[in-house]
Amino acid sequence: MGQGLFAARKLINNRKTFRWSDKRYIRRTLGLAEKADPLEGAPMARGIVLEKIGIEARQPNSSIRKAVRVQLIKNGRQVTAFCPGDGAINFIEEHDEVIIEKIGGRQGRSMGDIPGVRYKVVMVNETSLRELVRGRKEKKMR
Repeated sequence: MGQGLFAARKLINNRKTFRWSDKRYIRRTLGLAEKADPLEGAPMARGIVLEKIGIEARQPNSSIRKAVRVQLIKNGRQVTAFCPGDGAINFIEEHDEVIIEKIGGRQGRSMGDIPGVRYKVVMVNETSLRELVRGRKEKKMR
């Protein structure tokens, strides 16, 4: 390929063309991460609790991690969200309104020994879940 004095246009066009063989460039340009993400790129999302579930921890740990199935209000998608804190699941009932956020695992994947769970519950009925667990606040009734 020419690198000569008048080759600039050819070099620019080739660079544009061959960028499409880079997987990261394709995902970024077409916005595939946002399309696949239930939160649609937002840091948090509001949803309704459908059911409480227990998820078995991965090896070598052995416990049941408490989580909830949440239906997001903005797009109707269902996700599983972890309930952090000792006894936190007791403050969450079915049909409660919760706010979830990403759990912060590597590459946007699940965190630690909880398989397939990428989100955690932050608030329940407009009250911080952490404050409820610590006993500083009472839960609002909807």
